[in-house]
Amino acid sequence: MAETKYSNRSIPKISLHDFPSRIDTITSELIAAAETDGFFALTNHGIPAAEIEAQFAAAERFFSLPDSVKAQVPFSHRNTGWEKAAQVRPSTGAADQKESYQMQYGAAMDGLWLPEHALPGFRAQSLAFMRRAQHVSEKLMVCFARGLGFDDEYFVKAHDVSRPNAQTVLRLLHYFELDPKVPTPEGYYRAGAHADWDFVTLLFQRPGQSGLEICPGREVFTEFGVGDSWTSVEPVAGEIVCNIGDLLMSWSDDRFKSTFHRVKTPTDPAVDYYGPRYSMAYFNQPNTDCEIQGPLKKYPMVTGSEFTKAAMKRNYDALEAKKKALVNESERSEANLVAAAS
Repeated sequence: MAETKYSNRSIPKISLHDFPSRIDTITSELIAAAETDGFFALTNHGIPAAEIEAQFAAAERFFSLPDSVKAQVPFSHRNTGWEKAAQVRPSTGAADQKESYQMQYGAAMDGLWLPEHALPGFRAQSLAFMRRAQHVSEKLMVCFARGLGFDDEYFVKAHDVSRPNAQTVLRLLHYFELDPKVPTPEGYYRAGAHADWDFVTLLFQRPGQSGLEICPGREVFTEFGVGDSWTSVEPVAGEIVCNIGDLLMSWSDDRFKSTFHRVKTPTDPAVDYYGPRYSMAYFNQPNTDCEIQGPLKKYPMVTGSEFTKAAMKRNYDALEAKKKALVNESERSEANLVAAAS
């Protein structure tokens, strides 16, 4: 395997303070970030650091429950629920070594909240936090709408979480701790390289729990290639790291960049973080019936439901291709061993 190349690029930090009076400046900064790296960090966004940490504490409470309890709310076709070591990335062909719990608004969560006695206050607190993240997201949506020449409320209406066909998700993530005294197993991945399918992702990280790396350079949202240079994005207290998703890349006619990213697998005790990593990702997903097409009409119009299905198919096809490549590689290795022994 080729050695990973790193660069020391930095992602823009964009302050949302005095949003109504600074909206033109903020819009310019967001558009510049979206057109280049596709990643940026938000400051002065209105969610107190104490509230973010309180939601992290709630996530820890959930993940500390026995697997038998968490299994009462299993991952479902509605993109909600709990999974453990089940997400396989096309970039690796292996399952990410993590567990996650995905929450949505409304009926998509029917039967997928734990009973109140099992986790007191968790549901109410999580929904309140989700509404906080939604408020920040809608500010970004107004700016991106202006940048693309749409009405201010264009993207906000397409991501209306009060409607029954909303798909937006808050995903709590727990990456498992590793022992730095033991070599990391071959084929172990915390989160393989991937791009997000959504409009824009708000990622909350805990200071000291590093691992996020980004790799700009993607030109077309249907492309599965990755660039050749990675950059670490260290967690900073109070900041929200955001990235453009495939949906906004498509909706902007590939003007805005959905960037590949991953969570680094620790291999060097001198520099890597081996402890448990908690993060929270707020994925702004479109309402199923909204119509998606960029101002230049580079791609055919599709609904939110059709876009999601197409994204899942691209992921499935790429994963099948990766599995086939791994099988072929294994067969070639066996053939070479047989030839060498004869």
